[in-house]
Amino acid sequence: MDDFIDPILEFFNFWQTVDPHKLVRFFWFAFILEFPRYVVFDFVFLGAYHVKRFASRNRERLARKALFDELPLVSLIVPGKNEGENIYKLVRSLREQTYKNLEIIVVDDGSDDDTKTICDDLKENGFLDVYLRSEIRGGKASASNLGLRYSKGGLVLLLDADSSFDRDAVENILVPFYMDDEIGAIGGNIKVRNADESVCTSMQAVEYLKSISVGRAVASFLGIYRVIPGAFGAFRREILDRVGGWDIGPGLDGDITVKIRKIGYKIHFEKTAICFTTAPATYTGLTKQRLRWYKSLVRFRIRKHKDVYLPTENFSFSNFFSFVENIFFNVVLDIKWFVYMADMAYNYHSMLKFIIPMNYLIYLSFNLLQFIVMLSLSERWRNDVKLFIYLPLAPLYAGLYLRVVRTVAYTLEFFYKRSYEDPWNPWKVSKKAMSEGM
Repeated sequence: MDDFIDPILEFFNFWQTVDPHKLVRFFWFAFILEFPRYVVFDFVFLGAYHVKRFASRNRERLARKALFDELPLVSLIVPGKNEGENIYKLVRSLREQTYKNLEIIVVDDGSDDDTKTICDDLKENGFLDVYLRSEIRGGKASASNLGLRYSKGGLVLLLDADSSFDRDAVENILVPFYMDDEIGAIGGNIKVRNADESVCTSMQAVEYLKSISVGRAVASFLGIYRVIPGAFGAFRREILDRVGGWDIGPGLDGDITVKIRKIGYKIHFEKTAICFTTAPATYTGLTKQRLRWYKSLVRFRIRKHKDVYLPTENFSFSNFFSFVENIFFNVVLDIKWFVYMADMAYNYHSMLKFIIPMNYLIYLSFNLLQFIVMLSLSERWRNDVKLFIYLPLAPLYAGLYLRVVRTVAYTLEFFYKRSYEDPWNPWKVSKKAMSEGM
């Protein structure tokens, strides 16, 4: 028993003797850089976001009425490969929507499973409006553009085949278009459907609550929201035509969002438009996914759209701030964290047995505070509260695992442009994108 108690007593006795100056020296990274941005900043502006929503509830009611008075045709484009097992569940979810004037378009991107048989049957029975098939795989952007070409709706939704939706999700994602003519695209609120499948999916469920349900609401309020998710995003048709649809390559969700922002339209996040997506169930699968996501940050926000940083005639402070904030907190602070850890190891190596556990407790308290706020705002708090037991893993998941994966991705993309070799995109398509600097 003493072997267990003595280290704990030594730990607390040590911190009782440390002066305030040393505390700042030990934990400046957490309290000066990360706590203000990810806790204080988010909470202050999240409160402002909800005050704004409350104040605009009458405008929202009128916009909802205008939507149903007009009943515009909405085209739902579902690109995918080998999604046969998901298509029926998706279509069933869409047919249960409160908004009914929908055109469902499935684009089969070279599947070799039973997708064609299933889609032919659904179309024959009136569950699909359009089924398109490419015999040779062209990638998600190519499939999305093919669906756009055959769509008829003035409003377009891009969906993932493995998604499902709350019954009012489509209705809710459309309403903001009728509240503000300057909104060009709207992102839905993505949640993890298979949160109970593994520890890996449970950690992603916690992450999504924090980074999407809260983080994107704050970003939208500040006018710096930057990624319309491919799983559930809504667009005005004329704007998609104007920007030329989706460009090829991984990261196309963030890319088209930037293209729309650059021509002067607002990007909006709709918290009440709930979409459930299937998250990778293993850390191997998750690592592959995140390497692709993080490499696209370098590819699009540092290389392709570098003109956002330049004071040209089309310069926008909101776009500039959106990019700088994203790069600073995701790239610069990743590098800074490793510098911080090297500093602690070099200068205070004998105290690491105290510094590392205290860092863990500090970040655990940050996550606990964030989780309580997220839970108070969740429409499914009785279900989400089950994720509480995974909070002790959150500092390791977000602070160590994701940070290492991000750093590896940034390094691979900065120096080797590895996003062009990602098997998620057909090689011939990536080769074309590389030659044209896309």
